[in-house]
Amino acid sequence: MKKKKEISLDNYFRFKNSDTIVVGCSGGPDSMALMDMLLKIREKYSLKIICAHVNHNVRKDSVIEEEYVRSYAKSNHLIFEGMIIEKYGDDNFENEARNIRYNFFESLIRKYHAEYLMTAHHGDDLIETILMRIVRGSNLSGYSGFKEIVDMDFYKLVRPLIHFTKEELIEYNKNNHVKYFIDASNFNTLYTRNRYRKDILPFLKKEDKNVHQKFLKFNHTLQEVNKFVSKERDKALKNILDHGKMDISKYLELDSFLQREILYYLMSEFYQDDLILIHDKHIDLVYNIITSRKSNISANLPNEVEAVKSYNYFFLRREMEELTKYEIELDDKVVLPNGHSIRTIKESEDTSNFTCRLSSSDISLPLIVRTRKMGDKIALKGCTGSRKIKDIFIDSKVDIYDRDMWPIVEDSLGRVIWIPGLKKSKFDKKKNEFYDIILKYR
Repeated sequence: MKKKKEISLDNYFRFKNSDTIVVGCSGGPDSMALMDMLLKIREKYSLKIICAHVNHNVRKDSVIEEEYVRSYAKSNHLIFEGMIIEKYGDDNFENEARNIRYNFFESLIRKYHAEYLMTAHHGDDLIETILMRIVRGSNLSGYSGFKEIVDMDFYKLVRPLIHFTKEELIEYNKNNHVKYFIDASNFNTLYTRNRYRKDILPFLKKEDKNVHQKFLKFNHTLQEVNKFVSKERDKALKNILDHGKMDISKYLELDSFLQREILYYLMSEFYQDDLILIHDKHIDLVYNIITSRKSNISANLPNEVEAVKSYNYFFLRREMEELTKYEIELDDKVVLPNGHSIRTIKESEDTSNFTCRLSSSDISLPLIVRTRKMGDKIALKGCTGSRKIKDIFIDSKVDIYDRDMWPIVEDSLGRVIWIPGLKKSKFDKKKNEFYDIILKYR
């Protein structure tokens, strides 16, 4: 007779007395096994367990499963928290559902001041994730799959079943008389993960029944290597990042491996939980933009994100549906949409393009601060004729995405008086000339 395999979670995770744990429980074999294991040690550690269930609302059976998990929690004196996903957007279904789930879990962690969120990801899940990342393309962190314990901002995400296979968990449920439900969508080969589960995992396990342990070792090895690489990456980032924009010339001096790690890092910081949408082809696209001979170039990435090269800088940003335009009458002070301000001051020793001196007898008040218009020109101080503002932006290497928000100061006759921070017009006065208005841009 086959000996029953006893499993105790505290052999794999160090619990503390009175821990509060939010547990993601779908009602499937994995999460029900996790719930049962936690119940077996609840009294030993005086654990407070919150059973969190998400009804994805895409199958008829989901209502039955929700009711069962609710009744299971009640009969075992657990706190039950459930939510139903009423509708989905046009985004990737699996990714969107995951984001909704984890947002819900985090709300419960805050509500109950929980120390941990536990999910039922197991060894087979780790194998599938690693193989999918290898095929899709990733970086060191991605190729390692996922971590057993992740330090989040205010809690720890723990996957205590990472040491076990799906088969072992089903055997556990059988031995401990744990009821569970099977999600029929897990067999639908339209989903990438299911194809790996159906076609590749059986082959690997036939080669070695303990192959999940080999993948777990691979996972740990890559995580250690990634720690080292991350330290080198962070050193480089301090040198090449300036207010979220990357200095391209400094970036290109780095080792090619470190360059790709930096791009993945920038993507991960920008996309957060949506990083699953980014593949190797996107990293290649971004690298080609950075190394392009063009001064200004951009490309679209998933979820309405743009990768932008503007002269010697690269950055990521959300696509703007339309340009923001403004036209504001200049009084004592005006705060601009670009975060800067223009104000009237009494005196200044500054003679740079950030300060403008005017005589009210030469211009027509009131002054207006606005965004640029097609065909804008300025009669520059010390020059004959006028110059296109577009050309001034180009010569000054103003980011193409900053030009549309850059302030232009004109008088009530429509004459451009000043391009703050860049150029002054013929109306600007020297310090030894008469003026009764001083404007400061900061």
